[in-house]
Amino acid sequence: MSKIVRTTTCGAVVLIALLALFSGAIAAGQTQASIGNVVTLSGYSYAGDTVYLFLTGPNLPPNGVALDNFNRPADKGGATRVEVNEDGHWVYRWNTGATGGKLDAGSYTVWVADAPADLSHLSMVEYNTISVSLSVPSITAGTSGESGPISGPPQVGSMNFNAIPDGTSVVVNNVYKGMTPLNVSGLNPGTYNITFSHFGYARLSMPVTVQAGSVSEVNATLVALTGSLFVNTTPTGAQLTLDGFTAGITPATLPNITQGNHLLNVSKEGFIPQNIPVQITTDRTTTVNVVLFPSGGSGARAAGFLPSTVAAGILMALLFARKHSGK
Repeated sequence: MSKIVRTTTCGAVVLIALLALFSGAIAAGQTQASIGNVVTLSGYSYAGDTVYLFLTGPNLPPNGVALDNFNRPADKGGATRVEVNEDGHWVYRWNTGATGGKLDAGSYTVWVADAPADLSHLSMVEYNTISVSLSVPSITAGTSGESGPISGPPQVGSMNFNAIPDGTSVVVNNVYKGMTPLNVSGLNPGTYNITFSHFGYARLSMPVTVQAGSVSEVNATLVALTGSLFVNTTPTGAQLTLDGFTAGITPATLPNITQGNHLLNVSKEGFIPQNIPVQITTDRTTTVNVVLFPSGGSGARAAGFLPSTVAAGILMALLFARKHSGK
């Protein structure tokens, strides 16, 4: 589902949209911005390596247009393409003052889809929406009083982020900031909600307080998502290695294996070793049953008995058919 956050920094309105297209959920938020501001759209999508954005609203074609050029209709392939990084995160900075046409004040909808689409073809894609209310920009000015000059900008602080493993994504108050090691500056004093995430590890969230003129050091160690592997062999007593590391003797349960793909090797003296790819799922036990074949002597002949018998049977059938065909 979507979450919309609006903040104001140095007079520029920033819009953040966090969404997961793979969920299929349709959610909308409402925020306000002034025409001419740069609006940052940011979110998450695990449906592919690209998302497609188009815009509908006052005096625009009914099926939508590209955000960066109103002269490109969405129903003619005009959606704006935005790349998704390896963590599933995407960012697009929409300059509402440079769109190939003048925007009118009013309510607009930004559509985010996992494939090229327009308003008339939404049933063919997974999508989400962001509602934006644009207004005519206004100007405000501060004046100094008779008692003294205008006060300066408030003093700000910053945060340094480090995490294990490196390359962990950092989200501050639902705004993606980058990957560790990372410094985020220009933060107003206060308490922020920090979320760390990395593929293969459990998410970690914590509150962090920033004080004026100081640097808050934030260190995090993420817990790997793991599962287990049970291996049974016939005969038993086989040596196991997982990803090149000695793992035990069968039958054996191998715990705390990181989720994803691994390579299991099963070997026993006098038998043919086997390499088996296995996939580990978080909080589950994957079972692998292996039948080992003798590596020499009568065992080797036994191991090859079935293929040889099948081949001989096929040959005899061909000879029989040829004989009775008169050829």
